[in-house]
Amino acid sequence: MTSLPDFKLETHFSKWEFAARYHLTASDAESMSLADLLALASPAARAGFENLWLGYTETYGAPDLRTAIAATYAQQSPDNILCFAGASEGIFAANTVLLDRDSHAICITPNYQSHETLPLAICDATGIPLDPADNWSLDIDRLAAAIRPNTRLVTINFPHNPTGAILAADRYTALIDLCRKHGIYILHDEIFNGLGPSGTQHLPFIADVYERGLSLNVMSKAYGLPGLRIGWIACQDKALLSQMERMKHYLSICNSAPSERLALIALENRAQILARNNALIDENLPRLAAFFARHENLFDWSAPQGSCMGFVRYKGADGVEAFARDLVEQSGVLVLPSSIYSSALGQTPQDYFRIGFGRSGLDEALAAFEAHLARNG
Repeated sequence: MTSLPDFKLETHFSKWEFAARYHLTASDAESMSLADLLALASPAARAGFENLWLGYTETYGAPDLRTAIAATYAQQSPDNILCFAGASEGIFAANTVLLDRDSHAICITPNYQSHETLPLAICDATGIPLDPADNWSLDIDRLAAAIRPNTRLVTINFPHNPTGAILAADRYTALIDLCRKHGIYILHDEIFNGLGPSGTQHLPFIADVYERGLSLNVMSKAYGLPGLRIGWIACQDKALLSQMERMKHYLSICNSAPSERLALIALENRAQILARNNALIDENLPRLAAFFARHENLFDWSAPQGSCMGFVRYKGADGVEAFARDLVEQSGVLVLPSSIYSSALGQTPQDYFRIGFGRSGLDEALAAFEAHLARNG
């Protein structure tokens, strides 16, 4: 593997995420305190946390946690689940196990950076751009034309980061059929599945509908619990899971025992937590739409199909990079300019910024945003 470039998003967040007063670009839902999460616990789960033995844990993940994770799927058993220290470790393990220097990989663009930099560090890769003129959809024919005899992996992400787009069900089925025909694995980053405004139609988990599908998920986004650092991959291919488990021996080795107990409590209260988080999205979206309607000379806004983030086109003459920099430096409002999502695999739109609406405090952030526009108008 060649050396990896700086992770643009995380480098940007390292500078601004905890320095900016208004984090208006978060991709995760509203979090909660430890006390609030423990208040949801059954007496048995609470005792399991308080009396926990702080030793090593099973590399695959605690059996009861994997049982709870499997229950979020339609067709998975606990044996089909491998836990990781967050989703990023799962991305690393999947790519390093599935790919070698003679492989070829395909991923969509724009993307979460590790979905392309990891394949590129190992082998040749091709990017397939989502089309902003078609609701950021994926052209299956274009992807089919990119397949080579050595194509080993296709990586997708819906609801999509940063646009919130969800692939149409017929195109999803066509993609699965195409990959099945060629014996290609699909890594589906599904970390926003379950999160979105009322009426969101999420796709079936890839592990439930494709024998070579890897379902990547995490407690960080839809559940709003990134501090737990608990992620997982669900997959029907148990031999592949075993290979990834052995790769994990070089990484985290095992998950945090307290985090496993807390993740179990959250999953046992999954419906309540997701309902709370999605209700906040429903509250915030009309406020965001009204804000952009007042400033339609500067912004093109379309509500995303899922997740708690959207991609906004900026029409100002100064360009989105200067706009986003001035916004955070002068007014403390953090958004992500589209350069964060630039790709080594082809052109990506460069006049957008990511905005998040899954947390409380949106009114205060939009007021600061509005004041910034008034001062600089």
